[in-house]
Amino acid sequence: MRIGLGQLDVGFENKEYAKKLCEEMIFSAAKAQVDFLVFPEMTLTGFTIKTKELAEDFSNSETLQFFKKNAMLHKMAICFGLPLLSLEKAENHCVIFSETGDLLADYAKIHPFSFGTEAKFYQGGTSLASCMIKEFITTPFVCYDLRFPEIFQIASQTSTLLVVIANWPISRREDWAVLLKARAMENQAFVVGVNRTGNGGGLEYFGDSMVISPRGIILAQAKEETGLTTVDIFPEEALTCRKKFPLKADRKPDLYCKLLQPKNERGFL
Repeated sequence: MRIGLGQLDVGFENKEYAKKLCEEMIFSAAKAQVDFLVFPEMTLTGFTIKTKELAEDFSNSETLQFFKKNAMLHKMAICFGLPLLSLEKAENHCVIFSETGDLLADYAKIHPFSFGTEAKFYQGGTSLASCMIKEFITTPFVCYDLRFPEIFQIASQTSTLLVVIANWPISRREDWAVLLKARAMENQAFVVGVNRTGNGGGLEYFGDSMVISPRGIILAQAKEETGLTTVDIFPEEALTCRKKFPLKADRKPDLYCKLLQPKNERGFL
């Protein structure tokens, strides 16, 4: 499968501007025969807390319709992010459409970034979403989720392709590559990380979108500019890695659950 990393300077809170950039990127990806194109978190707005103005209703979302139309027109699966309205707060979603416009996955970010302002405006999701893209069972995540290995372990019980869309700021640049590699190696899965570049909402972003092999090798990496990066990946590589080094066979999830149980006042189970 040919992966396309759609790294963009999406601007900030200007959907029409971002749509034009995305259309150009999708056209370039189609010419490059990309099977699966991945865009950054909150693709058409950049990371925003203006949920009342910019979050959309799922049933009539202009962003969903925009990417669905382009997926069908150019016959490629597309992964993107957007804020969607919920009952109390908004949710930060990652969505995947198939090459025929079918909704393959709709994932609400489980971990809003409480260190910043996200958790004040967004509530966390409560489930994972996996789908089949070509030969790969694929699970998407969003930005801060990358710091929580437990959900990646759950996903990689079946998935061999883990996707992280992000607005990851330059102040934590070193963390980005290290965590992507760690999630790839410990799950023996391909990891795709797509970050935005440019400036938005007072933050600077650095790109560094990349594809990591199941052994932690960087197979493709963008720099800081807007641009399309492509690479071919094969599911057999992940399956062979798991067969030769059966790491998951030694995991003890039942014990881990027990160790997570509350301790009594003396600190013992």
